[in-house]
Amino acid sequence: MTSAAAPAVGTAPLGRVHVLVPAHNEEAGIEATLAALRAQTYQPATVTVIADNCTDRTVELARAAGVSVVETVDNVHKKAGALNQVLHELLDTLGDDDLVFVQDADSALDNAFLENAARYLTAFPQLGAVGGTFRAQPAVQREGSPDEGAGAHLARSTWNANSLLLQHLQDSEYARYARDVRRLDGKCLVVTGTAAMFRARMLQDLSRARLDGRLPEGDGRGGIYDPRVLTEDNELSFAIMHLGYELLAPPSCTLTTEAMPTWRELWNQRLRWKRGAVENCVQYGLTKITAAYWGRQLLTMLGVVITVLYLSDRTLTIALGAFHVQWLWMGITLIFMLERFITVRDKGLRHQLAAFTMYELPFDLYLQATHAKAYADALIRTERKW
Repeated sequence: MTSAAAPAVGTAPLGRVHVLVPAHNEEAGIEATLAALRAQTYQPATVTVIADNCTDRTVELARAAGVSVVETVDNVHKKAGALNQVLHELLDTLGDDDLVFVQDADSALDNAFLENAARYLTAFPQLGAVGGTFRAQPAVQREGSPDEGAGAHLARSTWNANSLLLQHLQDSEYARYARDVRRLDGKCLVVTGTAAMFRARMLQDLSRARLDGRLPEGDGRGGIYDPRVLTEDNELSFAIMHLGYELLAPPSCTLTTEAMPTWRELWNQRLRWKRGAVENCVQYGLTKITAAYWGRQLLTMLGVVITVLYLSDRTLTIALGAFHVQWLWMGITLIFMLERFITVRDKGLRHQLAAFTMYELPFDLYLQATHAKAYADALIRTERKW
């Protein structure tokens, strides 16, 4: 794996960066996203907001910010379809040294993200894509949020309280992920769709590979993103690695992204992520690339089973009045508490002390429930929803 040691400044000229921001009704956050791009230490050559079936002021605000806006035409494939429409035209115009950067419209880059990502891609030819690690920022209210009608004040208070709690829990989760990536020297399993930079020539090769059968066909037109899958970023990561390229998420590439504001939205997001990851593994089969991912899925399934058995045993023991302290389990619990404490070191001592109480346990069980549901849905092939 490529070392995450930062390449030296000025070792080679950086390629031109072309930024694509797919957006669907993102008027609440698009200005902050574009402001963060204007503040980059390495300025992109072009910035294009891809307005996908927008019914709000996203297009108006993006144009007022001085960037190009492309409105999708008859797109029914959400983010993947929107990006493919623009990339079909863009890739033919790019040279070997050009770079393509895709970021979600509800995210804001830290100031040196583009420069650092471009330097890694320039310094290490084996890299196909560079992603980042992220912090959770509070969600903003959009159209359809509880802000009108009788009892609106109470609704807003409840919505905000839930949003802040969920933002806090997701921020801890993301901090642990960032720590894991740093400890692996930037090695990551997926270059997330939140923000990622790609070599143009790699994407051009990937498009050809979709057409000549080296990779799954995607949209049938050589589209970079496969609109048939639930997790297009996971599938794209598989495709990049099967072409022989590597992925990296260096510690110098950081950003903030919007947290899911409600339990229902979080449930739907994680259900899609987990089921999509399982189906991507099935899609590519067992290869030297996917073997580690299959192993990860099996370990997750085992964890779900163990959790169910443990909770069932504790519940039955208490119900029968046979509960007593078992020092083995107490020791294991202490180890788990220490792990919670250590792994959020980035968030500060107060955050660590709170984590030590294991207050996040219900959240962890909630996520495990989404995993169990995703496995069941994939197994019985229930209707797939975005």
